[in-house]
Amino acid sequence: MRFAFAAPLFRRSCLVAELSFFMDAPPPLLNLLVIRSADLDRAERFYRVLGLHFERHRHGAGPEHLAAQPYAGGYVFEIYPANPKMGPTTAVRIGFSMDAVDPYLDALVEAGGSIIHAPADSEWGRRAVVADPDGHRVELVTPPERNSLTGGADRDRMSD
Repeated sequence: MRFAFAAPLFRRSCLVAELSFFMDAPPPLLNLLVIRSADLDRAERFYRVLGLHFERHRHGAGPEHLAAQPYAGGYVFEIYPANPKMGPTTAVRIGFSMDAVDPYLDALVEAGGSIIHAPADSEWGRRAVVADPDGHRVELVTPPERNSLTGGADRDRMSD
């Protein structure tokens, strides 16, 4: 019986050691974001307004989908077709750091988007929120000190 209590203590001490390792490691870099769309062509038109250039891919017997890699060695943004088992991923919120927010809004609306929050100055910089044609909320922000390579300022919020 006394060994039954030793196992959970041993597992707990191993977990503390593992957490210590992870706390000292650099944070991971986002390398993949996948959303689903009811209409790939419509989604491509919308995100192309933001400067994303997609290639069509198919892995094995999987569905054809869109893939963009905005920066060499950076993250990959993929859009897969929605289907009866997996509809559009509208609970996902996407954010892009940009040189300027306002000039894109008319073209995004013309490409099927809708304005959720009009551009306004905020503590994070010039900011607007639009919905893509599937309803994904897309935050556009120009941080006060935008770094054109990495996309700029970190922030910690999830409103709207």
